[in-house]
Amino acid sequence: MKISGRTPRVRPSTLFVIALTLVTVSACSAPTPAPTASRTAVAVHPEVTTSSGVRVIPDIEFGRAGGQVLLLDACLPTARKAASANPSPRASIVMIHGGSWTRGDKAEPAYRAVCEWLARSGYPTFAIDYRMEPQFIFPAALDDVRTAVSWLREEPQLGRFNLDPERIGAFGGSAGGNLAALVGTQGSGPLTSGTRVAAVVELSGPTDLTGADATPDFIPVQLAFLGCAREEECPNARAASPIFSVSADDPPFFIANSLEEKIPIEQSRRFAQALTAAGVATTFVEVPGGLHSIAMLGPSLRSRILSFYASTLGADSVAGATETSGAG
Repeated sequence: MKISGRTPRVRPSTLFVIALTLVTVSACSAPTPAPTASRTAVAVHPEVTTSSGVRVIPDIEFGRAGGQVLLLDACLPTARKAASANPSPRASIVMIHGGSWTRGDKAEPAYRAVCEWLARSGYPTFAIDYRMEPQFIFPAALDDVRTAVSWLREEPQLGRFNLDPERIGAFGGSAGGNLAALVGTQGSGPLTSGTRVAAVVELSGPTDLTGADATPDFIPVQLAFLGCAREEECPNARAASPIFSVSADDPPFFIANSLEEKIPIEQSRRFAQALTAAGVATTFVEVPGGLHSIAMLGPSLRSRILSFYASTLGADSVAGATETSGAG
């Protein structure tokens, strides 16, 4: 496989970030290249603000499972000011919060800020809640993410939010990054239908839950999520590890991980290399320091993510989205 890469231009006055952008090309036996270095970015998550350019509709039911009602919040850009009474459908994003698969909420201020940022950027974004441990173990959470993707493709949602069923992306941080990566790597067939997604952004997502490159304090967390007492006797470990389900028909990936955080950088390195070896277009960013998940979202990383979504999902020349019928 011939692999080509592009290293962003160095900016001497900024902080270190290691970035690797890899594009899909024809298969061959060439070795996977090591990441190359560049410099950029400060690391802060988006400011928590309420924007007049975003409408948030909370607690929309998208399914039921395990005796629970599954809810999401819709973050919608302002309506287009286009001449056409029937603007073309928009690309959208399913956002998955973190919290070690045992806590967290779609409406937490930091995640709400991310949801509104993506919406202000022109993408209707749907922040979901999912079933969590200890009451529910793998694959309950993944099943809920898949339910949300297929729900968005149903006619009532396509009409209500004016969505393009062929352009649905995923965004996840930490445990949500694991789930975003799983929905990206598992399944088969076109990326434009069913529970498949057309692009994945995952930040600090655990990608190998077999115990490889895991810190001692995190192993009990992932064993609880998997419903296992010991690493040696855990059949769910490989199934919940995106690195073991990589294939050539996976969507493009954007991966970011800090060098000194709770999820060891080596997991993300190996995952990016596996995707690249399979011929999947992959952008990999190593961020200096120890910031985790969406805490890494400084201006430069946000810009890179929007460029990734623009190249994989497309972007409207006039950002805009609101419901076309009914109140939420």
